[in-house]
Amino acid sequence: QVRVVESGGGLVQPGGSLRLSCAASGFTFSIYSMSWYRQAPGKERELVAAITRAGDSTNYANSVKGRFTISRDNAKNTVYLQMNSLKPEDTAMYYCGVRVALWYWGQGTQVTVSS
Repeated sequence: QVRVVESGGGLVQPGGSLRLSCAASGFTFSIYSMSWYRQAPGKERELVAAITRAGDSTNYANSVKGRFTISRDNAKNTVYLQMNSLKPEDTAMYYCGVRVALWYWGQGTQVTVSS
């Protein structure tokens, strides 16, 4: 069955960095685009970044452009989100998602940016 498991969240000061990882299984990872979404309390889930199956094209929410980088390692069935220059408004639960006929999500990893 399709499974994605996020990790790497935590508490970080403004201006700091975190690297999120998403380990995927149960499907042919290399033929699917992968996405990172986030959801803050009281807000809707929003797209943060997405990457094509070969990793040759990415797109980002305007709010994270220039600060976040999505990448993938198809040999490891893993997608990453490098987050730099973090701001308090980046605080949210971050989810890895893949659309394999249906959308599949992990349990999320909490990112808190606070001094």
